[in-house]
Amino acid sequence: MSSGTNPDGPTGPAPDGFDTAVGGAPSGAEPWAAAWELLLPAAAAPPRARGRTLQEALREAVRSGRLAPGTRLPSSRELAADLGVSRGLVTEAYEQLTAEGYLRSGRGAGTWVGAAARAARPHARDLAPRPAGTRADFVPGTPDLSLFPRAAWAAAQRAVLAEIPHHALGYPDPRGLPRLRTALAELLARRRGVVADPERIVVVSGVAQATTLLGFVLHARGVHRVGVEDPGSPQHGALYASAGLEAVGLPVDEEGLATGPLMESGVRAVVTTPAHQFPLGIAYSARRRAELLDWARSVDGLVVEDDYDGDFRYDRAPVGALQGLDPEHVAYTGSVSKSLAPGLRLGWLLVPASLSEAVVERKRTMDLGHPAIDQALMAHFVERGDYDRQLRRCQRAYRERRDALVSALEEHFPGTEVSGIAAGLHAIAALPDRYGPPDRFLKRAAAAGVAVRPLADYGYGDGSAGTTDTAAGGGIRLVLGYAHQSPARIREGIRLMADVVRA
Repeated sequence: MSSGTNPDGPTGPAPDGFDTAVGGAPSGAEPWAAAWELLLPAAAAPPRARGRTLQEALREAVRSGRLAPGTRLPSSRELAADLGVSRGLVTEAYEQLTAEGYLRSGRGAGTWVGAAARAARPHARDLAPRPAGTRADFVPGTPDLSLFPRAAWAAAQRAVLAEIPHHALGYPDPRGLPRLRTALAELLARRRGVVADPERIVVVSGVAQATTLLGFVLHARGVHRVGVEDPGSPQHGALYASAGLEAVGLPVDEEGLATGPLMESGVRAVVTTPAHQFPLGIAYSARRRAELLDWARSVDGLVVEDDYDGDFRYDRAPVGALQGLDPEHVAYTGSVSKSLAPGLRLGWLLVPASLSEAVVERKRTMDLGHPAIDQALMAHFVERGDYDRQLRRCQRAYRERRDALVSALEEHFPGTEVSGIAAGLHAIAALPDRYGPPDRFLKRAAAAGVAVRPLADYGYGDGSAGTTDTAAGGGIRLVLGYAHQSPARIREGIRLMADVVRA
């Protein structure tokens, strides 16, 4: 069959030389015709590419299952004659794939498909979290990705690729490019009031990596428990658990993390969101900030400050970072996830001197440093003032959306109290009792295609999240994310929730 086709069709005899092992598919089964067709491009390929093409075709036939384990292949002489190629080319392909484990052979016994290879998935799956089938999405944590400054980012990328020296494309300093660390130090000192030494800044893949880095370093120093705000971000507990640390929920009151339970807990490290507590939305009082630092000094402990949205305050200038009051007892971390896009995976960690060397070494062994071009691009973006302009643009948009949310709640849910400061990307809405009970409300909302989370979802331990919240009303307390929606969609979503109640 020099043409390489099966004249008897898919149900007729298999191509010459093909056979199966005991228990394999019968001669002439459809898979052999399909497998044979995979090899035909090798005969038509340019002479220099025929060997590589044949090897790739055989690999694909084995991976896809078209050549099943245990299948006996034609002899090199037979296959070469059928394909119209040299016997040496087939012999070389058989030897290469045997060495790789796709085939097996025995002296005088022929060549067979091995059992090591397994069929690969035909398509990669996308596991990124996305709301499915929702008519309104109030789940917090996502910025408006349509605000990403594509034109300015593209211009910065072209400029960086034109100017970056060749040596900068090698393995970077695990702390980050000096240019970016210098730019970040100036930015953070100016906007957030931190004590920003470029030598203590580590460029990371977002706050998640910063948290994990600190967790590994603390665990190596004998720390096994870390305090987290209750209610608070569920990610904090999960990330520290991945580093071997137990998360201990500590209550939050109207001034911030309650220091009494903190001192009684015996922990020596605690995670906080003092500029805009997540999810309650309060700003730590000056007194509570001082008490927290007094605790850290008294136990030689560490306060981890997650400044996740500290740039977005709408009623006044943002409160400065806690780190500026005591840089030796506070590790400060932030990212561009709320200001640019979480998909950039770009953030920073500013650590006390006592932890700096250990954190840098852990970063080195974890990934050998953040991508150099991404860092140079961000440095260029900050240096030219593009990042400040982006922050102002987002602040205007998010302020408008918060106002739209508050207005829509007043119209459709009279008596609702929106608590917390005017800041960030989410708000707490306490609906009056008449809209309850909470379980029924949430089930109806979900059935109507409204994605919304209750405050209780953000608690640790006994599920008493938010019991110290000062918001009025004992009915339904919702954590409403608004930044990723237009004002019109916010109003429509709240109206849809109101329709659910009336139904």
